[in-house]
Amino acid sequence: MGTIRLGIGIFVIVAVVYMCAELIPPYFSNYEFQDVIKNEATLATYSTKPEDAIRDTIFKKAQDLEIPLSKDDIKVHRVGPQGTGSISIETHYTVHVDLPGYPLDLQFDPSTKNTGAF
Repeated sequence: MGTIRLGIGIFVIVAVVYMCAELIPPYFSNYEFQDVIKNEATLATYSTKPEDAIRDTIFKKAQDLEIPLSKDDIKVHRVGPQGTGSISIETHYTVHVDLPGYPLDLQFDPSTKNTGAF
């Protein structure tokens, strides 16, 4: 009886470690990507950087983080003049994770909005 319990215990530990190894990286990449979007919005509010350049910067970082995203999925909207206006950046993407017996699609919606100081 003790051998069976030991085997089941080891199986549970291995299963939990495997699930963590599969699920944590997409969430960590999303966290980093959200930080990039927030920083870019903050900097772009006070610069004359056009919306396409902002989109290109965010897209390059998404590729670095291996996030399945196209340039068309990144929505950048600037309202008002530099320094006093606002900028919003929105995107949506899905990461497919193949767990044994349970395929999973993780939905992520990183976005931010930054307004000028005045």
